[in-house]
Amino acid sequence: MSFGFYADENLSYKLIRELKELGYDVLRAYEAGNANQKIPDDQVLATATNLSRSVLTYNRQDFLKLHLSGITHAGIIALKEDSNPFRICKFLHDHLITETNLKNRFFRILAQNQRGIQNPQLVMKEYLRA
Repeated sequence: MSFGFYADENLSYKLIRELKELGYDVLRAYEAGNANQKIPDDQVLATATNLSRSVLTYNRQDFLKLHLSGITHAGIIALKEDSNPFRICKFLHDHLITETNLKNRFFRILAQNQRGIQNPQLVMKEYLRA
């Protein structure tokens, strides 16, 4: 399944470029004419939802609150900031190939330190609504 994404303005261009190279349709806030306007997160989510796109963001806390409030959305993925965008994109891609629907779902990529492993391992966590 191919997913359409709306990348908020804080995501790095390198990360977005990597996702596009993996075949994902990613619309940047800048391309949508919504950059540098301090648009509130609920409006970012509404814009993405109206476009049938899942939000990609580094802003876990605010978007998690919106998700848990019960608002309808096309999906939210909170990414881990990483100096290696390819690592994050590859991890996300490997997860998304098993998904069929992101509607009203919130995923977070995080890094966990593990004994004996020098680099933290990425994990995907889904936050369910009550």
